[in-house]
Amino acid sequence: MRIWDIDPGYLNRQSLLGEHRELHGIVSIIANNKKGYSRHPETLRWVGYGWALKQRHKLLAAEMQLRGYTDHSPVLLRSKPTQWPARYIDPPATQLSILADKYRNLEPGRIPLPRNAQQLWAQHKYSVMARSIAEYERIGKWVARKQGAKKIDEVALELNTLLRQPPNPKLIENTLLHMWGYVSKYALFNSKKINAMSKNKLLTTVRQLALSNNVSYIKESTAIGELGGWA
Repeated sequence: MRIWDIDPGYLNRQSLLGEHRELHGIVSIIANNKKGYSRHPETLRWVGYGWALKQRHKLLAAEMQLRGYTDHSPVLLRSKPTQWPARYIDPPATQLSILADKYRNLEPGRIPLPRNAQQLWAQHKYSVMARSIAEYERIGKWVARKQGAKKIDEVALELNTLLRQPPNPKLIENTLLHMWGYVSKYALFNSKKINAMSKNKLLTTVRQLALSNNVSYIKESTAIGELGGWA
């Protein structure tokens, strides 16, 4: 039994659907006071964090939608709004390593498992931009000073902590327009039309163009999944 803390985009299809199933199992144990797995460390760390379970489920559902699945099973727990469990079973960088070993001869997730801190940052940068320009600039400079994979543990923890905060509504459109620059040449309509699009429609359009035209820099971004999970 495991609820991952890293972005669901790193999970392959089997792991993504498996976490969705196990999250509902934990919700059922907590909501209905069931005994099975009630003392499991993964269950215990989520007790009292109903809002966080609900939000993790929304992030899973958004990623599932990218893979062609439709979720019809919302989580209704709401305890401790905006708060996440402080404890990890494994820290984020270790979770990435676990998946690397697990997927050695299996299909990968949507986002390639990062080889170093710089690749990890590239995958998360638009998610960070949607939250804070100051943090975007600070972390970008900080990561540029890191050497190789030895610092990926620090960067992974920093990014995971930041992405537990909701995006800033005032920054989402700016972020999407940056992403639009990578996919606009594939659009079959006048680019001026994006100015009239809602944020959700613009995200959907960027997402569709990136996936259908294999624009890897955007297709492998956490933002095209997780931003939808906060809508």
